[in-house]
Amino acid sequence: MDINSILEKHTAWLNEDSDGEHAYLKGANLKGANLKGANLKGADLRDADLKRADLKSANLRSANLWGADLWGADLRDANLKSANLRGADLMGADLLGADLMGADLMDCNGNMIHIKSVFCEHYPVTYTADVMQIGCERHNIAEWWEFDNNRILEMNGKTALKWWRTWKPILQQIIETAPAEATDA
Repeated sequence: MDINSILEKHTAWLNEDSDGEHAYLKGANLKGANLKGANLKGADLRDADLKRADLKSANLRSANLWGADLWGADLRDANLKSANLRGADLMGADLLGADLMGADLMDCNGNMIHIKSVFCEHYPVTYTADVMQIGCERHNIAEWWEFDNNRILEMNGKTALKWWRTWKPILQQIIETAPAEATDA
């Protein structure tokens, strides 16, 4: 696999060039790859091995990183807006300066600095300095604390409400005791 050729074709695809080709890197072994500044916007990187890859300043906006192994990856200043990070392993990843706005964090294993993960009975919970994702519901942390019983019922019925009544104070304590650091800190 010639990663440089794939990146060139992907850039052409993004520019709507007829010679372009969408980067399909599902399951690819990119361990330790130098992808610094690469434009992987919208690329398919599901289940890719990106352990210790240099993705500093890479554009991963809307990329599908479902189940990707990003253990120890350098994601400083990376654009991860609206990226699918479901089930991704970010343990040890450097996310300083990364833009996580709108990223799907469901079931991801956070780096425990900028993205923290806990499993609370029925639901995986992932949070950053600003947002918390519980299952498939992602909202600003302050919004979560303001939700009334009816709003929680709308999410997943009585199961969710019962769960929320038990876990809300625990989650508040966890986040207060061990807040996630902002990526722009």
